[in-house]
Amino acid sequence: MSVTKLYLIRHGESQANEKNVFLGFTDLDLTEKGKEQAKKTAAYLQNVGADAVYASDLLRAYHTAEATAELVGLPVHKSAGLREIFAGEWENQSFDDLEKKYVESYGMWIRDIGLSCPDGGESVGQMQQRVVAELTSIAKANEGKTVLVFTHATPIRCFAAYCKKQSLAEMKTTPWAGNASVSVFTYENGEFSLVAYGVNDFLGDIATKLPENV
Repeated sequence: MSVTKLYLIRHGESQANEKNVFLGFTDLDLTEKGKEQAKKTAAYLQNVGADAVYASDLLRAYHTAEATAELVGLPVHKSAGLREIFAGEWENQSFDDLEKKYVESYGMWIRDIGLSCPDGGESVGQMQQRVVAELTSIAKANEGKTVLVFTHATPIRCFAAYCKKQSLAEMKTTPWAGNASVSVFTYENGEFSLVAYGVNDFLGDIATKLPENV
């Protein structure tokens, strides 16, 4: 079986990132800086030999994908399976407010993310299963090809932990990947491997990251 290469790209800075609020399924778009990040990511990915482009159907990921897709002349395949975690009661609330209002549950998110679950939302474990299933389907449908997948912070972090064979309890040791960063994985003989994680040096002075209380 030939090797399939997956590039997982986190969306550019979103309107929620700019305001430091928690966004799951809430569908806010990119900021102007996020659009510039998307263009720089597109230039970085232009010559990797992409055969297909997939993206979460949420605007911040889809519009990040569009910048690359236009440059390489490929359509974007939308997938709800690539969405960020469903955050329930936490949706669109500031990180500072979450710390105060959900002391136990949000405290767990910060301390031990793999074992956490937003109030009224999807657990990190459930989201990991969803994302792994979707990426496995994408990899099998594109055997031996190079695929660009535009998604979100928690899916990328969970998938990297999965590829490193970390348990959910160990996932906290895998850091967040920054906006518009690129992580590289391979799929061969039914197994995923992590090649590179959170590469974003190409963004220069417009690189951004999540605050400490996420």
